[in-house]
Amino acid sequence: MSGVKSQLTAQESKAELIVLGKITSVFGIKGWVKVYSYTDPMENLLAYPTWQLRLHGQSKLVRQLDGRKHGKGLIAKLEGVDTPEDARLLSGAEILLSKAKLPKLQEGDYYWSQLIGLEVVNLEGKLFGKVHSLLETGANDVLVVKACQGSLDQQERLIPWLLPDVVRQVNLETAQIEVDWDADF
Repeated sequence: MSGVKSQLTAQESKAELIVLGKITSVFGIKGWVKVYSYTDPMENLLAYPTWQLRLHGQSKLVRQLDGRKHGKGLIAKLEGVDTPEDARLLSGAEILLSKAKLPKLQEGDYYWSQLIGLEVVNLEGKLFGKVHSLLETGANDVLVVKACQGSLDQQERLIPWLLPDVVRQVNLETAQIEVDWDADF
């Protein structure tokens, strides 16, 4: 990751990090990069002036000097990245941020990253598995629940994120989501 000169502090390297996006490719001849954002809306990624990049097991901090929406994605200019060659070396890098720097959510709101890995049980206490990922659909988000040790069966389940009709309770302390969902679905 040449062209990136900032170093991580001990506190930042140990912080719990979340992936907010990734650098996909080069944009133009002045070292700009194309960025895919996992934030909603996508421009929220640009609100963070310092990004931690992780590529091939190495992490570095970079300052974002400029950024904007471009087509269906984003482009950004990073400090110390001045040529297409410098930018190309960052292709594939994940953009991370300390979870402590994320905006605080209102009661009942969750970041997707908080939900991944939580056990999903129905009202009868049957374990369906753990949240593997989430899907964004036009109507509502969907939990992708995959079987785990102790689960009812080996079936993958797609459970709509509908509060409070389907998703009854989320307990981050016990790492469990309770759903009103039949085991036969």
